[in-house]
Amino acid sequence: MSLEKVLAISGKPGLYELKAQTRGGFVAESLADRKKISVNVRHNVSMLSEIAMYTYTEEVPLRAVFEKISEKEDGKETINHKESKVKLEAYFKEVLPDYDEDRVYSSDIKKVFQWYNILVKAGITDFSEPKEEEKKEVSSEEE
Repeated sequence: MSLEKVLAISGKPGLYELKAQTRGGFVAESLADRKKISVNVRHNVSMLSEIAMYTYTEEVPLRAVFEKISEKEDGKETINHKESKVKLEAYFKEVLPDYDEDRVYSSDIKKVFQWYNILVKAGITDFSEPKEEEKKEVSSEEE
């Protein structure tokens, strides 16, 4: 599964896989416990493939940040998101040295590490850019 189908839903812990579209929203499945939930248009939903981190020069896609963490950790889990702010920021600086410290908050850094660990536990370790055919498949499923 690619990041194109992985969602973060406000007010709901963890990450979800997009399963099916419904008239008033869609059905998503938790990556942690595989429970399905119905999500309507009132929820604020973000696709991980659409999220980027600010640096001083550009916005770096979240998938690229995950790739760097994966390289550093050899595809295994990384630092716990509940570590101290100082430890998390120091580790994040190793991964993304030029991140914009004024626009990337410690809560964002916590989420990056939490989401990365959830994905690794769920067996999602390929963070590379999807091929053109995969992008077309996802966009045609959304229509």
